Amino acid sequence: MSVSLEDFVPARAGKDVDDVVILGGGLAGLFCALKLAPRPVTVITNAPIGKGASSAWAQGGIAAAVSEHDSAEKHRDDTLAAGDGICEEKIVEQMTREAGARVLDLLSYGVPFDKDLEGRLELSREAAHSENRVVRVRGDMAGKAIMDALIATVHDTPSIRVMEGYMGESLMAEGRYVTGVLARKRGGLERMAFPAKAVVLASGGIGHLYALTTNPGEANGHGLALAARAGAVIADAEFVQFHPTALDVGKDPAPLATEALRGDGATLINSAGERFMAKIHEDAELAPRDIVARAIHRERMAGRGAFLDCRTAIGASFKDRYPTVYAACAEAGIDPATRPIPVTPAQHYHMGGILTDANGRTSLDGLWAAGEVASTGAHGANRLASNSLLEAVVFAARIAEDIQGLMPTPRSAYWNALDNEPGLPSQRNMEERDAITVLRETMSNLVGVERDAAGLKQALATITRIERDCGRISIRNMMIAGKIIAAAALKRTESRGGHFRSDFPETDPAQARRSFTTLSEVEAIAAAACEDVAAA
Repeated sequence: MSVSLEDFVPARAGKDVDDVVILGGGLAGLFCALKLAPRPVTVITNAPIGKGASSAWAQGGIAAAVSEHDSAEKHRDDTLAAGDGICEEKIVEQMTREAGARVLDLLSYGVPFDKDLEGRLELSREAAHSENRVVRVRGDMAGKAIMDALIATVHDTPSIRVMEGYMGESLMAEGRYVTGVLARKRGGLERMAFPAKAVVLASGGIGHLYALTTNPGEANGHGLALAARAGAVIADAEFVQFHPTALDVGKDPAPLATEALRGDGATLINSAGERFMAKIHEDAELAPRDIVARAIHRERMAGRGAFLDCRTAIGASFKDRYPTVYAACAEAGIDPATRPIPVTPAQHYHMGGILTDANGRTSLDGLWAAGEVASTGAHGANRLASNSLLEAVVFAARIAEDIQGLMPTPRSAYWNALDNEPGLPSQRNMEERDAITVLRETMSNLVGVERDAAGLKQALATITRIERDCGRISIRNMMIAGKIIAAAALKRTESRGGHFRSDFPETDPAQARRSFTTLSEVEAIAAAACEDVAAA
């Protein structure tokens, strides 16, 4: 199905082009919009503002070296170690050095971070951190509290217009210069064009390309795909992080048992009550996430199951200290104070994404990217816990500063109130709905915690086949994003960080570098994979 620009209605017919259009209403998008004020900004968001953002679901907190015992250098070193040899060191240095200032920004927006009786920030420790440096809110409510504060501030900022219920489908471009966003009303046929002097992609991650994920439904790889379709370079797409301890209670998305539980002493056991992590890694339950995820995956595949035992370390205080996790357990009929919690690895975060520089610029003029959709090089092969929210605010602020420096002094703007209620859902095509199910199962089974060449080629062949039945651009975007990840995983013939190849289980020093690809290369790899599968 071809769609032309004539199918799209201008968002503001007869008026000036927007200064900045931001696709995504999560932490990166809203923080960037606030930093751009009073420059006119339009934020396009798939779901009601904040509701579909992975940021709001973040439980652990935001990592920042703000105590007298810590330093940006220590935080940098921990991040580099977790990144398994392919982080961009200068990017990591900048991110960790600017962390304290961004926490102060969030405090100024009203985020109620936990403090002690003397008014100092309370800090916790998570896996692979050498110091207590995770700033939290009520144990496991940091993401929600941060988003609530930012949403309230955005609503009070007249230069920011929020268009809720619109899905970004394509980028408008003139050659290599991005000139706006083409979007469709969610659940309907109405399309709108949002021309802009600058476009910022902050559309989130890829979780719902997988059958098991902790991400909201809006995290479906659309931003990754529409940038790739416009010709942007994609980096490190093979590196997918699986959170070790999603609650195995049959829910989609899977509720998350925050890593802070293990930081507070909770242990991992199998159905026989055996603690299995102590013999796998010296840091036991606080080993890097990829190691813990694979250990849990193997216990489950062996039929022994995996459980998070909080009875001794947390016990009766669980409900007060971790209200979000407690509520998820209670809904599933589990009292974590008296019974171990069944857990499973689930797709949680994508280290790869659209290649950007230190200021969030992509390989396309006029296009910036921030948050999980971007690949700055800060995370390398495996993101350090609680660095995701930090990266989002650090680079959103850098993008805002970069755009401000490129454009003339902004005019002030006041957007009139708009009726942005999403339209009534239309009848979805059955073949497309089935295709999404096949995609998610294929990604979980063949492009998941453990991978091999045969499975990756089969995944590419399957996605290529079902893509032919997809008419809507939004569904095709999901298929393209899945192919990008599978093709990048097939290219990297080693195991590193979040990418584990059972046919290449060792880390290859010669491949200690970032990976880069374009959609044209991905399509070539997919075509070759289809031929190999057909010939087998």
